[in-house]
Order: sequence, then C-alpha cells, then structure tokens
Amino acid sequence: MARQFHPPVTGPEVWEGYVFSGLEILIKESTDLYGAVLWPSAMVLCHFLENNQDKYNLLDKNVIELGAGTGLVTIVSSLLGAKVTSTDLPDVLGNLQYNVTRNTKGRCKYTPLVTELIWGQELDQRFPCATHRFDYILAADVVYAHPYLQELMDTFEYLCQENTQILWAMRFRLDPENSFVDRFRQRFHLEELYDLPSLSIKLYRAWRRDGTTKDLREAAKH
Repeated sequence: MARQFHPPVTGPEVWEGYVFSGLEILIKESTDLYGAVLWPSAMVLCHFLENNQDKYNLLDKNVIELGAGTGLVTIVSSLLGAKVTSTDLPDVLGNLQYNVTRNTKGRCKYTPLVTELIWGQELDQRFPCATHRFDYILAADVVYAHPYLQELMDTFEYLCQENTQILWAMRFRLDPENSFVDRFRQRFHLEELYDLPSLSIKLYRAWRRDGTTKDLREAAKH
C-alpha cells in the first residue's frame, strides 16, 4: 500500500494517489463536501481486503458499499474481482462516479454500479430481496455524530441476509460511536478483526442473528 499527495492547482479539489493490487489509483476529493473526503478508515479496510484474500476472497462476489464517499473501497473491491454496488447520497454521486470510472474502466472483470442510497428509505423498492443478494456489505467511517444512526442500522439489517458478511471499519471519536456499537452487537454477531489504537480505528466482521433480517423485511412491506 502506497500513498502520494497531489496538491490542487486551484479550488477546493485535492488529489490523492494510492497503489493497490499493483495499480495506481488516483482519487479526487472535494473539501466542500464532507462525504467527498477520504477518511483513514477506508484505507484500513482496503489494506485488509488486499491482504486477506485467502479468507475474504471477493472474486465474483456480490458486494455493496454503504457511504462510499470518494470510492476507494469500491475501486479496490472491483480490482479484486467483485461485482460492486457503490452507494452514497445524491450530492456525492458525481465525484464518486468520476473516481470509480477513472480507476476501474478497462481494469476490472465487472463494471461497478454507482447508485443513490439514502439510509432507511425505499430499501424494499430499490433493493428488493428477491433480486439483490449481497455476499458482503462494506462500510468505512459511516458512524459518527450524525442524526441518521438508526436509519443506518435499519439499512444494515435490511441488506444483511442469511449468508451476508459485513466488513466495517470505524474510527472512534465521541460517545455516539460507542453506543452504536453496543446497539449493533445486540442485532448482529460482531467480531473484532483489527484494532489500531494510534488511529482510534477498529475493523469488524459481522453477520446477522437469526430472524432479525426477516422481521425487518416483513415490516418494510407494510
């Protein structure tokens, strides 16, 4: 894993260079948008995916990323052979699509799909269970002091099916992060894979407890 900084010529754009899977990845960030900035948790998750392919092989797997931001995790997952659905809020999608296309075109077995996902809204309509089955849910730094933590929890629950694994990197900042993990643990089996105290980042693997996803889907129909 390598990183290189490219200062902007003018304006709020910042370019960051990385190397994963032997390929250079160039990421455009925008300091005007919170969701268009690359956070350290994404780097941790990408490093983990690249170096643990024996246990977490993404080749030909259906993957969805929540809060994809600048798209680095989506790009690396695509380079590792996954069929990726990359999601975020509408105001982030333009930059996300640009980064994903720039770094995956002609390089990947499958073309990543970039699409809008507002946590907790229209999940059963936009991602019907009969046709959207994901092997992995990826998320990096989606938990912080924002007012949509319950909607995020509902989204995890809806998308996580019987054989789905969640790989989630999180930076601990304030109490909301700790309380979210406690509530998350009540609904999912949770295993800590990495602990990086110097960065205040932990990486988790999670999978559903029996019945939780089914109950949530039934509720979404009514």
